[in-house]
Amino acid sequence: MPEKRKHKKKSSSKKRLPRKIEKSKTIIEISEMHKWFGSFHVLKDINLRISAGEKIVICGPSGSGKSTLIRCINRLEEHQRGQIFVDGMELTDDLKGIELVRSEVGMVFQQFNLFPHLTVLENCSLALVWVRNLPKSEAEDIALKYLERVKIPEQAQKYPGQLSGGQQQRVAIARSLCMNPKIMLFDEPTSALDPEMIKEVLDVMIELAETGMTMLVVTHEMGFATAVADRVIFMDDGQIIEQNNPKDFFEKPKHKRTKLFLSQILAH
Repeated sequence: MPEKRKHKKKSSSKKRLPRKIEKSKTIIEISEMHKWFGSFHVLKDINLRISAGEKIVICGPSGSGKSTLIRCINRLEEHQRGQIFVDGMELTDDLKGIELVRSEVGMVFQQFNLFPHLTVLENCSLALVWVRNLPKSEAEDIALKYLERVKIPEQAQKYPGQLSGGQQQRVAIARSLCMNPKIMLFDEPTSALDPEMIKEVLDVMIELAETGMTMLVVTHEMGFATAVADRVIFMDDGQIIEQNNPKDFFEKPKHKRTKLFLSQILAH
């Protein structure tokens, strides 16, 4: 199958770039992708195809390239070799193309990245006003709808510093959802939270998954992976080592590196 795709790419790449992937419903396609930081080869020959609506959990040891992989999907990091297509658009140096892809991809980080001098409502509505050119009142209505969705509408007039970590992360999720993305990327969204706050964020993410949103989640919350994921991907040393449905991934891991990782993480 990969050889067939490679041949097609050479013969019809110009026709392929603007197309929307509809028949296969593939929304993200990564082919032979490599990424370096200086001389450090952080991602090595990544090949991955994700269908619309699929929920992917990416796990692996620290430094395995998980976060870098999802940051390449919205061009927060630039790959040096291979191809990345998001909804049929290839990510290149073209700034307009990058903007189009980013308009379809929301991202939630480990740190909440909220503006401390703006209220929760202002944090959520800001991009709608400045990027989407919506009137302030309409932007605030949309922001309130998504604050309701993440169950904190009563916090709208507070500032981030007045909220708990779990509440701040839910604001960050609402802010991304305000832009109506097709894809949501989560980079260890609970790793900066106290244990008692993790569940409230995971519950919001589970509800989001149930709406059919395409989600890629870098996390070590294996209970979340079991409950939500269509596929679990294990990375090590910049490579995808193993991927499978959650049941087989946890019960029948094939690679010895996966088995070691699971024995360590599930023991805690």
